[in-house]
Amino acid sequence: MRHVIALDVGGTGMKAALVGSEDELLHQARRATGRQRGPDAVVDAILDFAAELRAYGEHHLGESAAAAGVAVPGIVDAGRGVAVYSANLGWRDVPMRRLLGDRLGGVPVALGHDVRTGGLAEGRIGAGQGADRFLFVPLGTGIAGAIGIDGGVEAGAHGFAGEIGHVVVRPGGTPCPCGQHGCLERYASAAAVSQAWAEACGDPAADAADCAKAVESGDARAREVWQDAIDALADGLVTALTLLDPRTLIIGGGLAEAGETLFTPLRAAVERRVTFQKLPSLVPAALGDTAGCLGAGLLAWDLLNQPTTSRPTSEVTT
Repeated sequence: MRHVIALDVGGTGMKAALVGSEDELLHQARRATGRQRGPDAVVDAILDFAAELRAYGEHHLGESAAAAGVAVPGIVDAGRGVAVYSANLGWRDVPMRRLLGDRLGGVPVALGHDVRTGGLAEGRIGAGQGADRFLFVPLGTGIAGAIGIDGGVEAGAHGFAGEIGHVVVRPGGTPCPCGQHGCLERYASAAAVSQAWAEACGDPAADAADCAKAVESGDARAREVWQDAIDALADGLVTALTLLDPRTLIIGGGLAEAGETLFTPLRAAVERRVTFQKLPSLVPAALGDTAGCLGAGLLAWDLLNQPTTSRPTSEVTT
């Protein structure tokens, strides 16, 4: 059966799949990145994992993978196929496309940024399916974004498009590691809510999920923490929709697991803030933690559907 290899590399673990031509997950697997052994060990782990997946496909599906897609965190030069920088993984200027292509026998390889790759999947086959313009915003340890346009995702001139987490929503507020003060992700990420709720309730182990449960049970302190996060998030989202005019706004990540405890007040907060702007559909992400793999698979299939003359391959100099 014709298929591609899809890898979604995170800070501590990797998810992978063999993806069929109809975007079906034919096989899934997980591995640790081994980052405690250093950046070279992470690269080796990715290459070994990909080789295992190729062997699985040959044995169980009757043929080798036709292409591969890999999504990685940090700064990514998708055009050159280079993982430029990742603080979590400790690497700089890794020629991932060439290395992976060589390990897989010269098949075409696509490299993508993890959030934009997950956004590609959500927009094309997930919650944004059918929308010509969408914005995907996962609320996790930080906040990022993917700007969807006509079935693709906009990377920007330098690969930084969609960094909504660093829109300043509280000028002069909490310092951010990026160097600014008052960034959205310091107030509305799952990590920020966890910290605020731990301080409010006096339990250092409390997290955002605990805060959501306390909101549902009517705890006044939790409601205040939760509403502060929602107000900051709504401020950031309205800035984004003013600039981008998306038809669909997709919210994912850990905080979105609170369901309508998040979405009902968030929709109301966004609606209160808009004036001339058109309200987009505000919906939860649909693909969960498979979005990265599915998006990497889409990148790989897109390579195969390009004209041969424009297809990047493992022979491209990086």
